[in-house]
Amino acid sequence: MDYPKSVPSVGLVNGRFVDEDPLAGTPGSLIPAVWGNGVTQEILSVISAAGMTPSEADTGQLIKALQTIVGRSSPMRSVVTRLSASKALTAEELGLVLIDAGAGASTVTLPAANAALGIRDVIVRRVDNSGNRLMVRAAGSDRIRFHTHLAASGYPFLVLMGSGDWWHLRSDEAGVWWPVSRFDATALGRISFESTRQVIPGGYAVLNGNLLVRSDWPWLWDYAQLSGVLVGEGSRVGNEGAWTTGDGATTFRIPDIRGEFLRILDEGKGTDVSRAPGTSQIDALQRHNHYLPTGTGSSARPAPAIPDSAWDVGSTVNYFAASGVIATTYPNPAFDLEPNLAVGNIGIFAAETRPRNIAYPARIKLI
Repeated sequence: MDYPKSVPSVGLVNGRFVDEDPLAGTPGSLIPAVWGNGVTQEILSVISAAGMTPSEADTGQLIKALQTIVGRSSPMRSVVTRLSASKALTAEELGLVLIDAGAGASTVTLPAANAALGIRDVIVRRVDNSGNRLMVRAAGSDRIRFHTHLAASGYPFLVLMGSGDWWHLRSDEAGVWWPVSRFDATALGRISFESTRQVIPGGYAVLNGNLLVRSDWPWLWDYAQLSGVLVGEGSRVGNEGAWTTGDGATTFRIPDIRGEFLRILDEGKGTDVSRAPGTSQIDALQRHNHYLPTGTGSSARPAPAIPDSAWDVGSTVNYFAASGVIATTYPNPAFDLEPNLAVGNIGIFAAETRPRNIAYPARIKLI
């Protein structure tokens, strides 16, 4: 494209347009038809390359076409959009979208992922830590194609959980938004331990047996159904580590492992046979003998008197309760009444058998 240098005698000066000069008696430039048609065709070629139909009434087609073409080669635009309420995003707002749901539950709807939008990127990021539900929803029948191992078509929405949680999505012109990256891509349902009581961003929750609504967490309900660790609500006791079917229609329950020791599932080894995943197991003591110290001699002990030779005479600790009943068997009512009775420097008598341990909060990946 150039000025019409090849078309003489139409008021051009060195091929460039000039205004009329009445004082000098020189005419203004006339636009040659060949040049005018050429300019129009250049613009129409850009509009057509963007997959658009030229319209005489639309004076914004060129910029739209340029945005579409640039978007195909570099889908992410340098745009920052800030939201503090529910909103349907426009194509012009795609870029980095910062969302504050501190005022209440919010839904941000993406533009239709069609040919008119083209291949576009968006990063949706949560900035508040209120705990209010924040959904990012696809338009109409569009889908966000994540966790496709559970549903090949993906899901109609995702949730952003915790301040700093973000997803990077890309449209494909065919009704789908594809995840490119996200804050935390840990596998769905994964259990982890934290050194904080705070629920970290990225899609985590406490393993507390909460009852969830299936339609609010469709991917998680699909996961529970395929887990092989799903029981009816009525079988929850004894299966606290399993998922339950909730009310059987609209809800389901996540596992509850708070305060429990975890054991690796046997899976055919033969050490802990006949165990189903998620089942609980009561306390157990290995069969053993008790060897009690001599103290001040058998005559000082309450009946039944046991000879000094029966004890470990090298010890000076009296292994019997203040009530005078010797702990030679279990259960022993005297020791049951004194759950914090110290046994030398090795521990205490209590209502359970346990090793020395450290307690950390457990979290489960919900999305």
